[in-house]
Formats: sequence, structure tokens, C-alpha cells
Amino acid sequence: MAIELFTAQGYEATSLREIAERLGITKAALYYHFSSKEDIVRSLFTEYLDALDATVAWAREQPAGPDLRIRAVDRMVDLASGDGMPVIRFALANQRVVRDLYPGRENAVARLSELFKILAGPAATVEEELRLRAALLSVNIVLLASQGLTAPDEKISAVARDIAHLLMPAGAPRDGAGSDGPSA
Repeated sequence: MAIELFTAQGYEATSLREIAERLGITKAALYYHFSSKEDIVRSLFTEYLDALDATVAWAREQPAGPDLRIRAVDRMVDLASGDGMPVIRFALANQRVVRDLYPGRENAVARLSELFKILAGPAATVEEELRLRAALLSVNIVLLASQGLTAPDEKISAVARDIAHLLMPAGAPRDGAGSDGPSA
């Protein structure tokens, strides 16, 4: 996968030839789909940011309350797991590249701010808002902290979910609907 090569070797040091070889295709076949490394990165981030937009839209349509907060944290973990994990790791390791290649869309801050506002609601205390924000942001922090660990992505995702649930504001159920429960 191209994103894994970019993260492991660095964006600048990775060639289209290496990406094609890693994918088991010819360089010409790769060029048929992507004219440059920049196009590959843009494509990956478009998918990820579209999924984040879908999470915000979903949250906007749900009834407010602690259950929504837990389900939103679970969705963030699910978004970051699987295909999202390499994208987030790449973004954390290559912030300048992402900013240069994807101006205006690389920054998920506006999306997350909207999600924070939806989930906190107008009556949230400062502590509730900060706990909610910390819970959602902890998912990315766990991914950053996991770099270099020899642990399967599934275990990292489970730990991210558990930590995020522990950070939730008081009154929010800790076991989480849709959660696999605490991992050992």
C-alpha cells in the first residue's frame, strides 16, 4: 500500500516505481489511475475526510444525549481503524506534506469542532466539553503513541476505544453501546 511506504520511508523518498512494485502492478498501470504521488495522497485523504464528514452528518441527525456521545466515539475509532489507521499515521508523520498537498481539506479541525458542538450540546459544562473533546482526540493520540509498537491494529483500536470511553463526561455509560467492552 502506498501510504505505508510513504510513512515508513518518507514521502519524498518513495517513488512511483516502488509503489507499483508494492502493489504488484506496472508503473504504467499506476499512472493510469494516478498521475503523481500527490494524486495518491489526495485520493486517500478525500476518502478519509468524506468519512469524517459522514460522521458529522450522522451525529447531526441523532437524538442528543450520552448514548450519542459513546456511539460517536465508537464511530471515530471505527473510522480510524482499518483503512483509516495508515492515513492517520501518515498525516501525523507528514503534516507538512499533507498541508502542502491538500490545502483547505487536510485540516479536520473544522469538522471536529462541529462534531464537538453537536455532541456537547448547548448546556454542557466546560468539564463535559473538555472530556468529550479529549475522548474524541484521544483516538488519534493513541494511534500516534502506537507507532513503533509491535501490536496488531485490532489491539490498538480496542485500547483507543477503551481510553476514549474512560475520558467521557460523567453520566455517559462507560461500557459503550457497540463497544467490544474493555480489553485486557
